[in-house]
Amino acid sequence: MEELAPFASRIYGLMLLLLIVARGMDFLSTWVATPNLLLEGNPIAKKLGWKWGIPINLVLCFGLAFWPLPAIVISTTSVLVAARNFQSAWLMRSLGEQIYRDWHIERVQETSVTLYLFCLFAQTALVGGVGAAVIYFSEMHHVPLLAIGLGIVAYALAVAFYTLLGIWRLRRSTIRNAQAAERKRTIENTPPAPGKNGKVLLAAGHLDPPWGN
Repeated sequence: MEELAPFASRIYGLMLLLLIVARGMDFLSTWVATPNLLLEGNPIAKKLGWKWGIPINLVLCFGLAFWPLPAIVISTTSVLVAARNFQSAWLMRSLGEQIYRDWHIERVQETSVTLYLFCLFAQTALVGGVGAAVIYFSEMHHVPLLAIGLGIVAYALAVAFYTLLGIWRLRRSTIRNAQAAERKRTIENTPPAPGKNGKVLLAAGHLDPPWGN
């Protein structure tokens, strides 16, 4: 299985079927959880959307089926991601994407950063440890076991990366909103400049002041 699988061969067909099922489960779980992709953590997938994401993944499935090792790695990672999505998909769908997003952000903001990161790294380390053990006991010779182990490790790394990316974007958005609110308060609290006759200067008699109604 280390060599290229000939097109239309039995191995190629098995790898193609495995990839289509695994990637299909990833897409299905994502659609159940966030049909508008509002909660999608992968910025590339979010930008592609359903219109481009599905055909591009189909092309990748047909191409990757030639290489059994990466095909099994990607399939393993995809089914683990799908399982993770299905775990909370019912809650996301029942609450609605925007309400769930706001609720999740509030919970993250109320949680200690140290505790959050500890739980995240504990989760990914335990999952990654299972993958590392599978790789070790495959003795680097049993290709399917090696690929499954690599897929598990890749899943753990993906969870850590995209979760940290989401936290970083949330923190950046929070800081930006706080700065905007501070600028707004500064403008509102700044007294208007007096005119020559001691009265407030307005551009025209019937215009509202520039700082609001």
